[in-house]
Amino acid sequence: MSKYKVEISGIDTSSIPVLSNEEMNTLFSRLHQGDLEARDLLVEGNLKLVLSILKRFQHRVENMDDLFQIGCVGLLKAIDNFDLSHEVKFSTYAVPMILGEVRRYLRDNNSVRVSRSVRDIAYKALKYKEQVYTQTGVEPSLDDVAAYLNISLFDVVQALDSLREPVSMFEPIYSDGGDTIYLFDQIEDKSTNSNEISMRIALDEAIQNLEDREQYILDERFVIGKTQMEIAEELQISQAQVSRIEKGAIKQLKKVLK
Repeated sequence: MSKYKVEISGIDTSSIPVLSNEEMNTLFSRLHQGDLEARDLLVEGNLKLVLSILKRFQHRVENMDDLFQIGCVGLLKAIDNFDLSHEVKFSTYAVPMILGEVRRYLRDNNSVRVSRSVRDIAYKALKYKEQVYTQTGVEPSLDDVAAYLNISLFDVVQALDSLREPVSMFEPIYSDGGDTIYLFDQIEDKSTNSNEISMRIALDEAIQNLEDREQYILDERFVIGKTQMEIAEELQISQAQVSRIEKGAIKQLKKVLK
């Protein structure tokens, strides 16, 4: 699992501290009393949360350093707006805000590229629709446009859709001064439980806190499917040692996630 770590220049990700829930609550209490040092400690103690989110984008983005900075902006916003009275884990609150910042950045800086031929069709279609409307006061149907341009209806629809700006899943669509409703809330996959997502993120954080050998053994055992004996031969240690390391790592994960 360590082989999937996000590489950020100038930062030793293995030395990044991780805060317990009790430490987080104490620091948030200090922050709300005006202690700015507590804010810095909260940022530093949650950088691995940002890294765990960036892992899903590392095959799409060349410069992860830039994306890391954007993720930290989302983290800062989450820290500044988090309210202990909500009685939810900070990671549950922060993930959507960090994801929102990252997705907005990707949307604004990695625009969907549309071929020139498709754009030309779109502009010709718009020009024809404007001409007909100006002359008759009635907007022509897409079928009429397709017939005029001598192309298929599908090509017309595709070309016109290409002019639309992509919308972030975390685009706010309603707010009455209280909780904001995002587009994500309206298209949520009901088959996926939000608690399950939070648990997966918490599990990923817990795994990142294991030693490299522990991560490697869990990866080989439960992802690759190797036996303890095969791993022992690779690492040149005894099967009993592999078993002991595996049990210790699992025990540590259970302790964090219970």
